[in-house]
Amino acid sequence: MSAKHPIISITGSSGAGTSTVQETFEQIFRRENVTASFIEGDSFHRFDRMAMKAKVAEEEANGNKNFSHFSAQANELEILESVFEEYGRKGKGRARHYVHNDKEAELYGSPAGTFTDWKEFGNSDCLFYEGLHGCVVTDNVDIAKHADLKIGVVPVINLEWIQKLHRDKAARGYSTDAVTDTILRRMPDYVNYIVPQFTHTDINFQRVPIVDTSNPFIARWIPTAEESILVIRFANPRGIDFPYLLSMIQNSFMSRANSIVVPGNKLELAMQLIFTPLIHKLIERKRRMS
Repeated sequence: MSAKHPIISITGSSGAGTSTVQETFEQIFRRENVTASFIEGDSFHRFDRMAMKAKVAEEEANGNKNFSHFSAQANELEILESVFEEYGRKGKGRARHYVHNDKEAELYGSPAGTFTDWKEFGNSDCLFYEGLHGCVVTDNVDIAKHADLKIGVVPVINLEWIQKLHRDKAARGYSTDAVTDTILRRMPDYVNYIVPQFTHTDINFQRVPIVDTSNPFIARWIPTAEESILVIRFANPRGIDFPYLLSMIQNSFMSRANSIVVPGNKLELAMQLIFTPLIHKLIERKRRMS
């Protein structure tokens, strides 16, 4: 953690909805005149797309049918921790970008499925990370300890699978069987590397559908915001103005002393109300240290 160079880390599984949280932060940053450096978890994969396919095949040939992007072995977690640590000390670091598709290939000048060159970043008010491993702790790394604000995005698992199925089929052209195979292959790493992170987060946003999602693999559409509720859990509720949140978010209620439940279509409002004062605190602390 760094008072002078704060780090905000958004962590969640593939298809969980971390991009939506990032968009809300971008709106807050623009409104509050906060300059942020952005890095993404995909940039710290160990293998590009072709190399990952080859590595998965190699692992399967050796009897490991569960090698996935969720694992420590498939990611440069030591480099990610060093980026967090350096930014916390100096307010700068080095990062690259993973090129997801042809549109990004035109933007970055690198083929889809590859990485751009490493480049320096800095001269910002804070560092913002969004990806799979923003709060991971293993025997070799402790990324969670470097972040000043840690947020988990955790749909209930059937909803997470539905979102991933629809995204990968629509945006990436995968079949239902191919996405299902990926989900199954990733499950041990999901349990060992993704789930434990949510014990280290400061705030978790868990979307819960209120319609039947008992078989996510045949769901024709993603449950809408109106067909969901949102459970927001605070690791440390001290300083959170729950009466204010309850008054501002219609039909919200507290389920526990550290948890508030809001209608699914109030996600952006809830995030704006919760994150804005927290960002103010981080930036005010930073400016006092400067």
